[in-house]
Amino acid sequence: MSNYSPTEKLKVEIIDHTALITIDNPGANTWDAESLSGMRELIANLNADKNIYSLVITGAGEKFFSAGADLKMFASGDKAVAQDIGLKFGQAFEALADFRGVSIAAINGFAMGGGLECALACDIRIAEAHAQMALPEAKVGLLPCAGGTQRLTALVGPGWAKRIILCGERIKADKALSLGLVEEVVESGTAKAAALALAAQVAQQSPVSVTFCKELIHKPREAVMPQGLLLERERFIQLFDTLDQKEGVNAFLEKRSPAWKNA
Repeated sequence: MSNYSPTEKLKVEIIDHTALITIDNPGANTWDAESLSGMRELIANLNADKNIYSLVITGAGEKFFSAGADLKMFASGDKAVAQDIGLKFGQAFEALADFRGVSIAAINGFAMGGGLECALACDIRIAEAHAQMALPEAKVGLLPCAGGTQRLTALVGPGWAKRIILCGERIKADKALSLGLVEEVVESGTAKAAALALAAQVAQQSPVSVTFCKELIHKPREAVMPQGLLLERERFIQLFDTLDQKEGVNAFLEKRSPAWKNA
């Protein structure tokens, strides 16, 4: 833990005016209740420190930025658990999206589900050449509940959002760049350095000006985004009334193909 982060699953290093956040949940850097609550508190702490102008978020290791939610949380089909975790996901990544400075995702490997939603909540995304991105929730009877349906569509348009979400298409870094899903692709092992260099440029700007400019850039989306985010979480919780939710998650955990009931 640090003065900023309440959990060891989110490590923080301060480099000049930048907070370097590393998602560090061994295995695949998945999100759980502890790390999601920790992210919300971490962002609040960074917002309170006037010496912090930007943040960079990346994943520990070389393979995963983040593989998303720990699906074991949803194996029982408990609706109360779904409601709690869905809310924590929303609060964590909405806090990230509303960070007063500039947020940069250094995507150093697979960014899947809630992992990609974390990157989508950032202002800028830099991906390594080997990185792959997807929102595969429908493959396990779920849906993106932390802004994925809304923020992905805003970046790549409805057609490609449907291919990625409804068809389960996985996107490689070069394709992500051509779609506008990421702003830059760099060599493997260099995303963190590239993101930190970009963050250093932020420090040359007036932090007050940057905050106001970011607010204005976000303004057009505020007309529709909050309603979409709320409906997203409502639909996520409603899935826990279905047979397909429990079948999809358990089929994944048991490493078998799901037998969908369409019910």
